[in-house]
Amino acid sequence: MSDTFVILLVGCMVASSCALVGTFLVLRKMALLGDAISHSVLPGIAIGFLLSQSRSSLVMVVGAGALGVLTVFLVERLQRSGRLYADASIGVVFPALFAVGVILISRYASMIDLDLDCVLYGEIAYTPWDLVVVAGTTVGPRAVWVTGLTLLLNLVVIGLFFKELKLVSFDPGLCEALGFRPVRLHYLLMALVSVTVVAAFESVGAILVVAMLVVPPCVAYLLVDRLVLMLATAVASGCIAVFAGYGLARVLDGSIAGGMAVAAGGLFILAFLLSPRYGLIASWIRRRRAVGRYPAQ
Repeated sequence: MSDTFVILLVGCMVASSCALVGTFLVLRKMALLGDAISHSVLPGIAIGFLLSQSRSSLVMVVGAGALGVLTVFLVERLQRSGRLYADASIGVVFPALFAVGVILISRYASMIDLDLDCVLYGEIAYTPWDLVVVAGTTVGPRAVWVTGLTLLLNLVVIGLFFKELKLVSFDPGLCEALGFRPVRLHYLLMALVSVTVVAAFESVGAILVVAMLVVPPCVAYLLVDRLVLMLATAVASGCIAVFAGYGLARVLDGSIAGGMAVAAGGLFILAFLLSPRYGLIASWIRRRRAVGRYPAQ
């Protein structure tokens, strides 16, 4: 596999994984919670490294997933206390946990071979060179395996619980009345978000993860109304942003992850302007037609 192919493949798998879980976050008006999780899992990553002394250990994923669930739990407890709104609860919890992770990494980075810039910004250009060797045989870049398995996990879980996730996203009350457990489904989704974020951290960094969690689902939200189409459109938008961002980075000789995030933002601007139902241009045309049909007397 060529380096360009690996970079685009990893980018598309990360974008697809983030778009799948991000769609449900956007529908449930929890997009900022995805941002919070993507930062607050940092102490879980640091603790996993401290315990295992390995950058490929399952301990890292488990630790980060646990911190992601803890973030959700703390945010909800503060919100349910009635003393803070959801946005304020997020603003209190995730900076505190993120700061703990920064302190752990800055204090023990020399011992655990962990670079804070790698976690925050990532470097997808290096993914073709980080190879997995099994019994003396190279089986491919590690990022391809990690992000591929994460995408497969998201597809399987969403496929198995699609009806339940759809119901809890649009009508939690009806979901509970039908005998489902909205709380369990909620934490299942948050666990998926945590795993997705951790799997993409080293390859693309937190910034691109946040962009792919929020922007492609928002693009799909503006363009389509059915959930299945929204999931497909979000995945397609993320992959288009990957290709466009890679081309932009090559032209400008800049950060590939940054170029992909900028391209995703460009797609959102186009959808915001050109959406046939919710776009600014369509709204302006409808207003003009309404004025022409019912002129002021």
